[in-house]
Amino acid sequence: MLTGLGFVTAAGLGAALRLAATERWPGGHLGTMSVNVVGSFTLGLLAGADPTTFTIIGMGGLGTFTTFSTFAADAVGLAGTRVGSRRGRSVGHVVNTLVLGVGAAALGLTIS
Repeated sequence: MLTGLGFVTAAGLGAALRLAATERWPGGHLGTMSVNVVGSFTLGLLAGADPTTFTIIGMGGLGTFTTFSTFAADAVGLAGTRVGSRRGRSVGHVVNTLVLGVGAAALGLTIS
């Protein structure tokens, strides 16, 4: 029961923090990249946590804090033109997010 309550509370907090972060940057995609990188790092830190902590913070909080669907929508939005230079921004956004996210997760794992 307490795990479920913690999960729901963490999920609400994660969603609110993501909203605040993505509204901080005007274009949106930098906020999305930031929350996904921070979430990857934090999930790496939690890799060795007990199951209850991982469920509440990792799945509840970080599951709503990070966002793959908005990441994908940002990539499509950045590429949504016939001008090739904008497509380059989209590819750059995808590559940067993936490289930084995997690197952040690896750093979190190393620290934990």
